[in-house]
Amino acid sequence: MSLSRRLEDLTFENTYAALPEAFYRRLAPTPFTEPPYLVTFNRDAAGLLDLDPDDAQRPEFLDYMTGRRTLPGLDPVAMLYSGHQFGMYVSQLGDGRAILLGEVKNERGQKWDLHLKGAGLTPFSRDGDGRAVLRSTIREYLCGEAMHGLGIPTTRSLCIIGSDEKVWRERIETGAMLVRLSPSHVRFGSFEVFYYRRQYEHLARLAEYVIDQHFPHLQDAPDRPVALFADVVSLTAKLMAQWQVVGFAHGVMNTDNMSILGVTLDYGPFGFMDAYDAGLVCNHSDHHGRYAFNQQPSIALWNLSCLAQALLPLAGEDPLKAALHTFQPIFDAHYSAHMQRKLGLQKSQPEDEKLVWDLLALMQGSRVDYTIFFRALSGFDTGAGTNAALRDLFVNRDSFDSWASRYRERLRSEGSHDADRKDRMNRVNPKYVLRNYLAQTAIELATEKKDYSEIDRLLELLRHPFDERPDMERYAAPPPDWAKQISVSCSS
Repeated sequence: MSLSRRLEDLTFENTYAALPEAFYRRLAPTPFTEPPYLVTFNRDAAGLLDLDPDDAQRPEFLDYMTGRRTLPGLDPVAMLYSGHQFGMYVSQLGDGRAILLGEVKNERGQKWDLHLKGAGLTPFSRDGDGRAVLRSTIREYLCGEAMHGLGIPTTRSLCIIGSDEKVWRERIETGAMLVRLSPSHVRFGSFEVFYYRRQYEHLARLAEYVIDQHFPHLQDAPDRPVALFADVVSLTAKLMAQWQVVGFAHGVMNTDNMSILGVTLDYGPFGFMDAYDAGLVCNHSDHHGRYAFNQQPSIALWNLSCLAQALLPLAGEDPLKAALHTFQPIFDAHYSAHMQRKLGLQKSQPEDEKLVWDLLALMQGSRVDYTIFFRALSGFDTGAGTNAALRDLFVNRDSFDSWASRYRERLRSEGSHDADRKDRMNRVNPKYVLRNYLAQTAIELATEKKDYSEIDRLLELLRHPFDERPDMERYAAPPPDWAKQISVSCSS
């Protein structure tokens, strides 16, 4: 495989732009009013495109990526969709600050959307300005790579391009563009818009497009829309299990932020769990806790029911309901299997579910740090030791002792060996996650001093979140007190 290609030498197409014009609006990105500059570049993501990483140093790269020059073969569009936002249907949303530049096909036959966030005004911008700010692009850039490092399906990012152009949010900030990568940016809301407009021919065309492009194994399925929906249910249920197990809260699970491919899409007011709190609300705009951490699986199911309704003109109600009913058992099975591995258990036993929920209740009562605890649990001594370091994380030490006694017996019942178990557990319990204060530190250096080194340092660390890094130990520490003051909202 060659990685020596320049941006203009990549193989571009845009199969989405070949759909009827009701699906999008054709337009080019709006260049910054101030000169662009490269903030950070993801060499791993460049490999997905067979792009030479050094190409990002050319002025032409910045010109092509920000709309100052037009890449040959591109057919940029702003995608149309609608969606349920905080439970209320909004009839038209769409790419209000993003443009689908096109698709790159790499030498392995994989296709990757190039999606430019912060690309300027589109017909779907509503009251927005079409821009992104450096703060929010840094958060999305880092979190996509953090999730990928954890093995969770996600969008990726190629680079952040900055500018001194002023953008107004709660205050004046500088503009930025994020080049996002994903096999597809089709959302649940992409189907909803045609259902509610009663444009059923477009609805059918979209379903066929998604199957042809992304679910080729369904080509010969007897009822393709139902088969597609069943796959989306399964992918979404598995994604939710992975979110819950790693302690990730998305923050704004509107249907327009739900990927048809079951990948994590649209990072805004996200948060990784610090002190365990099942009811964590990481979005300052979510005043009623609709998208709290412990609500994510049920919200995903609700969103899938919205998608099922949108597919009713293409499929029978009973088959769609049957597919919808598979969500909970799929989620439960995958969550249980993941938690079993987090606890170092090799066999499933009926009492394991209670062992997990009792532990989480203890952690909630003592506000125990989620990531730190599970990483430390790998060192649990099944012998006569008191496991003092773990014990001291809990306010009610006697309750932990009682749980630890049950856990010890459970490990002994399957002949667990401490050294082997520790190695297994450290491969599934990360040492490092993108805590909000880590992202905030990188943001402040970037926005106040134009120092982008912390972005790159975090990027390199989060690619390998399970590795022991003595030189990076400070990134695994509990969050400082000032981290409690960080507030993220939908504008993040």
